[in-house]
Amino acid sequence: MTTSFLSLTSCREKKETTGDKIEEAVEDTGDAIEEGAEEVEDEIDDATDDN
Repeated sequence: MTTSFLSLTSCREKKETTGDKIEEAVEDTGDAIEEGAEEVEDEIDDATDDN
């Protein structure tokens, strides 16, 4: 079982293709946008709760 896990791990360590790098960048950008939107929503909630 350990050998299988090690072989799966080594497959993942292969050099990323350009497509993989682009996909990761798009996912990171999407995550950043979601986090920013949540922060804005929190700020709006805080501003409207005080009134």
